[in-house]
Formats: sequence, structure tokens, C-alpha cells
Amino acid sequence: MLQNYVKIAWRNLLRHKAFSAINLVGLAIGMAACLLILQYVAFELSFDNFHEKGDRIYRVRQDRYDAGKLSTEWVSGAYAVGNSFKDAFNEIEDYVKVVGSGSVVAEVQGGEQVKIEKVYFASKAFFTVFSYPLIVGDARTALTEPNTVVLSETVATKLFGSASPLGKTIRVNSKQAVKVTGVYADFPVNSHMKPDLLRSYATYLKDMGPDNNPETAWTWDGCLTYLLLRPGTDPQALTAKFPRVVDKLVGAELKKYNAAAIYTLQPLRDIHLYSHYIGETEPNGDGKTTYLLLGIAFFIVIIAWVNYVNIATARAINRAKEVGVRKAVGSQRSQLVKQFMVESFLLNGLAVGLAFILVLITIPAFNSLSGQHLTFSLLASARFWLALLGLFVVGTFLSGMYPAFVLSGFRPVVVLKGRMVNTRQGVLLRKGLVVFQFGASLFLLVGTMAVFRQIQFMREQKLGLNIDQTLVIRPPIVRNDSTYMSQMKSFKDELLRQSAIRSITASTSIPGEPVGWNAGGIRLKGQDESKAKQYRVIGVDYDYMDAYGLKLVAGRNFARSFGTDPAAVIFNKMAIAQLGFSNPAEAIGKEIEFWGKTYTVVGVVADFHQQSLREAFEPLILRLIPDVQGFFSVKMAPAESAKTIATLQSAWNQFFPGNPFEYFFLDEHFADQYRADQRFGQVFGFFTGLAILVACLGLFGLASFTTTQRTKEIGIRKALGASVGEILQLLYQEFAVLVAISFVVAAPLAWFAIASWRTSYAFRADLNGWLFIVPFVAVLVIALLTVSFQTIKAALMNPVKSLQSE
Repeated sequence: MLQNYVKIAWRNLLRHKAFSAINLVGLAIGMAACLLILQYVAFELSFDNFHEKGDRIYRVRQDRYDAGKLSTEWVSGAYAVGNSFKDAFNEIEDYVKVVGSGSVVAEVQGGEQVKIEKVYFASKAFFTVFSYPLIVGDARTALTEPNTVVLSETVATKLFGSASPLGKTIRVNSKQAVKVTGVYADFPVNSHMKPDLLRSYATYLKDMGPDNNPETAWTWDGCLTYLLLRPGTDPQALTAKFPRVVDKLVGAELKKYNAAAIYTLQPLRDIHLYSHYIGETEPNGDGKTTYLLLGIAFFIVIIAWVNYVNIATARAINRAKEVGVRKAVGSQRSQLVKQFMVESFLLNGLAVGLAFILVLITIPAFNSLSGQHLTFSLLASARFWLALLGLFVVGTFLSGMYPAFVLSGFRPVVVLKGRMVNTRQGVLLRKGLVVFQFGASLFLLVGTMAVFRQIQFMREQKLGLNIDQTLVIRPPIVRNDSTYMSQMKSFKDELLRQSAIRSITASTSIPGEPVGWNAGGIRLKGQDESKAKQYRVIGVDYDYMDAYGLKLVAGRNFARSFGTDPAAVIFNKMAIAQLGFSNPAEAIGKEIEFWGKTYTVVGVVADFHQQSLREAFEPLILRLIPDVQGFFSVKMAPAESAKTIATLQSAWNQFFPGNPFEYFFLDEHFADQYRADQRFGQVFGFFTGLAILVACLGLFGLASFTTTQRTKEIGIRKALGASVGEILQLLYQEFAVLVAISFVVAAPLAWFAIASWRTSYAFRADLNGWLFIVPFVAVLVIALLTVSFQTIKAALMNPVKSLQSE
């Protein structure tokens, strides 16, 4: 019997090739899009899920408050947190400390120097708490002793080739000799941290010396602390106990500054999607974006299933006689349901096969579009095959069940007498499904336009500083501090002799990155310590203000002619307001207490965007440090950039030997902050286009069938004198009304969704009417163009031809 069902279903699909093709292509595109997005979402949700103890690992995050107001949200905190909490709470089984060490230049005796970018100090429990596998070395002891390092597999290969590095010595920054105690496999791409080299935390303690013990430091920030909780521990209950210990150990000191430090626990597996604070080890994803794309995936595949239901029920009249004959010769309703479900099974099966091929073909393009790392290895993933099977099973039943019961429910007496007509319920259902399809398409299209409008808005706004024609050289790693000032001066003097170089300045931070120097305890001289606040500090040389074109609103710039300027600072307007002044001019000449020293405010600059417009203005202090050790920003003439770069490299090698010459153009670097938003917009836009395409395929099929059903009506109207324009208006009107209803339903939902999404941006583009009018007009035009082929053909048909069978 099953073989007979399949044979009949196959014949029916071949008999109606156009409708079968529309359903097949729509279902395949919907399923392929859904599969790609599901893989994307699965990857985003997979971060740090490979740790055996991952459900018990939490990162301690710190919020700093000044006078009851939140001033800083960090992923790192005081150095004493890990050991102090471990001693205080039995619920903590172990802890790990991780401290950034920047970049280093490493070399093996007699070998080449290799720059290693991501270097961290890590405490001894690192490899026993986390499940990062060591290829060689003992996980329990690899990071125990001072002057020891553990290398990533890639770095070990660069330094030692195929030879075993275990027990060998390497030199770091041409100074410190350290022993290799292990090699770990390169961290997975779905890890929230990806270090290239780990130095023992014991080395950090030794370098700090006995007079500066980080283990008791509650006012030094910058240490990432991870806690391994004992099984059964309630993290919320444990977090509630933190303030008591903090108050006991550092409460008195914090109260002097009217400050507070609040520590909370972040689940390790939530870091990638839900953590966007100062000091993240890697750029993180976004939970809202991930789940929004998941919603798009289901929108697209549901639209495809709706197409099937719509076309199948619209063709019900044509298949009514088939059902009537089958029932008249004894077929049971259950048998007819099985017959139509087999048709759905067959069509969805073919669609799954085509979707699988589309996924394989489009993976490279999707990776390029989204910045993801999907590979063909997903074919070995059980989740991929479960998703594919799930789409097939759910699609078969959702798209096939309703048409099967509708078609199998026809009464043979009514059908065979030719009285079968479209029911009011059936027409309303089809119209409702069309409204859903185009409502979903409008929702996605409005969202796409809002994303691109926000990105365009951020990129077009004035930053308050000039980053054009600026080449940035990364700071030298290997240097002699006693001669650095003379090296830097000679380097700058040599470059300024070149006509293609307009200026050069050095600073601890550059635009496009968060300011790494966060200073607390800053207040006006003579004020009580309780008035102290936190500020972001950029160390700059004399040329920084002019090079970046910062606008003074009060006071003056730093100047070599003022011998007191090494004790001078310049505030931005936000910082002046935080200091308590509403008028920038009032702050000029005021003295501030800054880490036990006194500095004079000599100028105030207009607020400028240090980072993207996603971030709000921050209270910034420019502190003059004539020999500042940081980035070199070189302002260049537009022409002959290749020649100028060669000149820069030659001078660099002369004055900073042993340091790699690494540079980038600042405008590109600044624009990188928007790359994640751009990729999201591109992915959103691409799948929105697919959703509209799939909806239009269904609309085309429905329009074709509807127009065919009304051919004789059109013939009669033309015979009675109706013009082609009037006929077209009649046929267009129905679909235009459905799109209008779709807009009324979708527009409010889209507005609320966009308003929620925009809350993560400090500076936002306006939500104007064009964001909704343009998508409505676009979808209306697309819908009318989709049905135009059949409607125009029907309107132009000779009425004699359409009525000759009557």
C-alpha cells in the first residue's frame, strides 16, 4: 500500500510541475537558511562548553562606585580577591588568577626573535581548573615555579620546530630567561580567551618584589579571577556573602574615598554572549543578536511551510473530484490522509536533500559574510543531522497535516455534483497566511534598514578628533628605559625631516580602543578623600593635541616653554563636570590630587569619541608624560604612502632594534569597531532577502492559481466592457490590501524590537517614518510585481478564448 501511495504522490508532483517546483525551491531555501543560522547559533552557544568543570567555574567581575554612582564595570578586579575569597568561603574549591602581560619578543639561543601577541600570567591551578589539554608537561606543576612558561602548540613550533621544548630555556624581551615547562594545544576557537603563551603567576609575584605583594592588594585592579565552586554551591547565595569580606578587608579604605567595590559572579559559559565590560580578553558575541538570528531562521522556514499549506489548500477544488472518486469507490478518510501525508513526506524529503546541497555550497560564502568558522566538519556533527532530521519531520507534519485533513474531508456527493466551491474559512485562512508571510518580511526588512541606518549614523558622525592619514606604530617591546627618551626624540626628529610626514606623537592609548589606564582617588586639592572619583587617563607627549586636532574650549595646550607642564593635565568636558564644574573656564588653574601628587589643570577639551558611538563619553584626563612609552601616531601626506612607510621602517630599525615594525592605519582600525555590527547587518539583510524571496515564491504560486480560477470571471467582465486597467486594478487590489494589513500588524512589533535593540548604543540614529514607509512600499511593489505576470496575462486574454468552453 505504501508503495502505491508513493507512486501516486510522485505522479501528482510531476503532473503539476510548476506548483511542485515552487514548493520544492521554497522549502529548500527555507531549510538551508535555517540550517546555516542554526549552525551559527550553535557555535555562538558552544563557547567554553568543553570544560569538564565548566558548570562550576565562575569569573569574578567588579563594579566600582563613586559617591553611590556606578563609575566602572570591569571583568577584572583586585589582585587579592581570589586568595581572600578562597580563605573566607568553604564553598570555593579552587581559584585561578590571570593577568595580562601584553606582547613579548621571545627567542631561543641562536634562533630568531618571535613576537608573541597574547601573553598572560596565570596561577598554578590554571590547567587543573580549566580543561585546556597539555600536550607535554604536568598540569599540576607546569605553572608553579617562578620564571617558567607554558607555550601554545603554534608558538612552540615557531620557536623549536619539531624538537621537544620541554625543559628548554627561552629569553623574553632580551632580558629574562625562562624555562619551558609545558606545551598546550591551541585553544579552541570557541574559547573566551586564546593565549599564545602563559607565564607563571609566581614570576609576576617575584618581579613585584616583597614590598609590593599583590596577594594583599585590594586597590590594584587588573586581575582576572576565576572561582571553581564546590558541587551544589548556590552562586547567588555565595555572591551575597562577598560584601561582608570586602568590607572587612578594604571597607575602611574605600569609605575614605566614598567609594565601593561590588563583586559578582559570571558563569563561564555566559561570558561570550553576555559580557561586554572593560578588560575582556577577546571580542565577545551578543546574545540579543544570536537569538534574533535564531528567530529569523524559524521565520524563513515557517514562511516556506506556509507556502505549501497555502498552495495545497488553494488547489483543493482541483483535487476535490479526485477525493470524491476515491471515497465513492471505498477509500477511508484515514487512507486519504496517509496519501496526502506521503506527498508532503516526499516533497519535504526532496527539499531536505536540496537544502543539504545548498548548505555545502554556501558555507564558504556564509563564513565570509558572517565572520564565523563553520567548516565541512559539521557533517560529522550529530547536532547537524538532528537539525536536518528535525526540519524534515516537523516540516512534513506541519505543512502536510492541515491540507491532508481538509482534502480528505470533502463529501463525495457534493463534489461529484460539481457544487464544490472555495469555503469562506479556507479563503480567510489563505489570506491570513499571506498576511503572516508579508508581516514577517516587513518586520525583517524594517529591522535590516534600522541596523544599516544605525551603522551609517555612527560612521558619519564627527568624532571630535582627526584620524585621517594617520599611521600608528605599535609600541616597542624591547627597550632600555634609561635611554628611551633620547631614542624617542631622535626617532621623531629623523622622521620630521621627511616632507611626507607632517607630525608624530606618542600616547598610551589611541582612538578606537578603550583607555587602559583607569585611575581612582582623583579629587581637587584640599577636598576630602570622599570626593574622589575615577577617571580614564591617557599619557601623552607635547604634540598629541595638535596631531589629533582636539578642540580646546578653555585654557591652553601643553607647551615646552612651560617648565611646570610635566605636572600639568588637560580634562575633557565630561571630566570637568565630574570634578564639579559646570563652566570649563572655572577649572583652569585648579590643582588636583592624583595618586599622592599634585597636578594643575591647564586646559579643557571638547568631548571626543575615543571609541565607537556605541560607547558614551567618558571622563578623560590627558596627562603630559614627555617620554611616554606607547603608540606612535604618524600624520602623513596623502601621496607616496608606500615610500613613507619604508622610510618609517628604516628609522624604526635604526632607533628601536630588535622590535618588530608593526603598523596600521587608524581610520581602518577605528572602523573595525563597527565590523561586528556590519556583519550582523549583512547577515540580517541576506536572510531578510531570502525570507522575501520565499514569500514571493508562494505568492506567485497562489496568484497563478487564483488568476486561473478567475479566468472566466475576467472574460465576462471584459465582454461587458471592462478595460485592461480595471481588470488589473481588480486583481491587484486583493494582494495590496493583504500587504497593507501585514504592515499594520508588523510595524508596531518592529518598532518595539528596534527600540529594544538600540538600547545598547549610547548614540542612536532617529527612528523616523522612512524606516517603515520604504519597506512597506518595497514589499508592496515586490508583491505586485510577483503577481503581475499572471494578472497581466489574464487581463490581456481574449474573452472569446476564456469563455469558449461555456
